[in-house]
Amino acid sequence: MAHSRDLKRSLRAILSGDGWAARLAELDSLPARRLMGPLFSLLLDPVEVVRWRAVAAFGRTVARMADSSAEGEGLEAARVVLRQCLWRLNEESGGVGWGVPEALGETLALHRRLAGEFHRVLASYVREPERGEGNSLDHVPLRRGVYWALGRLAQAFPGLLEREISTLRAGLREEDGACRGLAAWTLGILGAAEAAPELAALVFDPAEVALFVDGELRRTTAGALASEALQRLAGN
Repeated sequence: MAHSRDLKRSLRAILSGDGWAARLAELDSLPARRLMGPLFSLLLDPVEVVRWRAVAAFGRTVARMADSSAEGEGLEAARVVLRQCLWRLNEESGGVGWGVPEALGETLALHRRLAGEFHRVLASYVREPERGEGNSLDHVPLRRGVYWALGRLAQAFPGLLEREISTLRAGLREEDGACRGLAAWTLGILGAAEAAPELAALVFDPAEVALFVDGELRRTTAGALASEALQRLAGN
């Protein structure tokens, strides 16, 4: 993995193979900054599971960068990477930031300092425009990515999302079923008891949802996620 021209190929070999999660430790021998270009590229891989594993590798790498004292790395370098993520979600970038919300959410879930700085702007991408920054994304797959990212962040630092309960409850009314399901998943993690009636109304929602959790890609439905969220609330 020493030559930059082979780096993406080597990374993909890790992410597409068995034992990929354990093998992410192999990346720690490389400067985090060298990995960013290939990882951004792998967020666009044609194989869905490779894209999700690239999200995991991306978050791990940027969190490592933030804590590194190596030349060209450190907290400010990690902030620059996250600002690049935000730029890719901006229409002025000229592209579509596929996979970027998920990569951003995974990074924040792995680094408390960065989470504190960037969680509000992450939520703004699905927040109702009248409530704040006006960053709401139109592309449905990107919105799905934001709801997943909020759920991932909720797993790590639920207190940061207490002010976003209303944003997530609004997500239960999204036209896209996967967005509804991912919003329900996140509300369950947060223990948002006030959302129970809305969650109950979704338990028969058949919309399909792809959920990457604990390193595994799971196929489920919005209704199943709403039911699981209710079970979480009942256990609180």
